[in-house]
Amino acid sequence: LKSPHCKLETLSLSGCMISEEGCTSLASALSFNPSHLRVLDLSYNHPGDSGVKLLSTLLENPNWRLDTLRYGR
Repeated sequence: LKSPHCKLETLSLSGCMISEEGCTSLASALSFNPSHLRVLDLSYNHPGDSGVKLLSTLLENPNWRLDTLRYGR
């Protein structure tokens, strides 16, 4: 995800037991190359309030083209 050559548009991590700590790592990786990702599915995980808040903050970046962020059940 950190590679400038990464063209990933959809990342489905549904049911992968992503926690707040996982959201921190994911946000760090995505902040390097946010321009291509359109769909991020974190449904059926446990990101916690701080994990959701962190990812939501990154959505404010004008370089992100994320259309869909799924979380919760």
